[in-house]
Amino acid sequence: MKKSTLILSLLPVFLGFFVMGFVDVVGIATNYFKDTYGLSERLSGFLPSMIFIWFLVFAIPSATLMNKIGRKNTVLLSMLVTIIGMFLPFTMIANLTLSICIVAFCLLGIGNTILQVSLNPLVSNVVEGKYLASSLTAGQVVKALCAFCAPLITTFAATQLGNWMYIFPIFGGITLLAALWLLLTPIKKEEPSTSASFIDSFKLLGNKIILMLFIGILVVVGIDVGVNMVSVKVLINHFDYNANDVYWGPMTYSLCRTIGAFIGAALLAKMNEMKYFRIHVLLALVVIGLLLVAPSDTMAYVLFGAIGYAFSSIFSIIFSVAMKARPDKTNEVAGLMVTAIAGGAIFPPIMTFANSLFSDTKQYGAIIVLMLITCYLVYLAFAFLSKKKVEN
Repeated sequence: MKKSTLILSLLPVFLGFFVMGFVDVVGIATNYFKDTYGLSERLSGFLPSMIFIWFLVFAIPSATLMNKIGRKNTVLLSMLVTIIGMFLPFTMIANLTLSICIVAFCLLGIGNTILQVSLNPLVSNVVEGKYLASSLTAGQVVKALCAFCAPLITTFAATQLGNWMYIFPIFGGITLLAALWLLLTPIKKEEPSTSASFIDSFKLLGNKIILMLFIGILVVVGIDVGVNMVSVKVLINHFDYNANDVYWGPMTYSLCRTIGAFIGAALLAKMNEMKYFRIHVLLALVVIGLLLVAPSDTMAYVLFGAIGYAFSSIFSIIFSVAMKARPDKTNEVAGLMVTAIAGGAIFPPIMTFANSLFSDTKQYGAIIVLMLITCYLVYLAFAFLSKKKVEN
């Protein structure tokens, strides 16, 4: 494929990664959600579950559907669901009830589930071979860019438009643009694949490498959502920030994650992905631990950024290794890996509970949970994914 044609095909796909990043708004939205509806600290910790629980429910069925209608059509379907979810609250934004808001977040989660299942494999329709990990990481750059912009958009909606809930029509409009662009872009269709049942897809967990990578995705997404939550709470509870200033925490994390993903996209085209993986998980464990003793908000920002940089490429590396482990089952592996994004629903409530064991204001319990699950990634990188095991 000519370079110019390749770029034209990739651009609308990468805009899909921007839409994928909308779920990262959940970190800062949790605090607004809590204040708007007067929810308790523990109850507000379940907001991420409204989005991420759908990965557990719809990921495998989405992979099965993708086998029938194709990757591009599945991506377009995901965007349609997201558009409906984002414009539904707009029709009653002046008097938006808690139930409608929850429905909107649920539809965002369902749409994002279908998108994450189908968009990563769609990249392989455009880019193949050794450049796949690099291209998937480049997609994560775009996703991280959205994560960087999301707190800004949310704060802008709250302060300039008068209501943080205006994020819904803004995100809906961007998704509509992405859907139209992709619809009009010709992309090579993959070879037809035999449709697999829910049980057949989960049988892939019998492959030990797939199972361990599945847990790895579960952990990575849990950490991503958890850090967004913790960064907000640390600034409020430790350094007396008000609700409209806390966006600097998730923004710092997301900015450095974007920079790290950009660097990773370049380095992974030349560097062994497992070596890169090992360096970054060690860095992640160290900087999360240092967050326990951050003496100032400046140091906290440095650590938020370091965590973002450390985790910038880990998701795409794990996803790439999983698809290479079973290239004959790409769609099924993608669906299975995306099911693991339910980690974003599992770990935040655990973090909130662990935090309550220490006190209502400190985040020590939540940070310790982050450290413990990062230890799994260290084990995955150094003890399990040896070069021999990956190649076999």
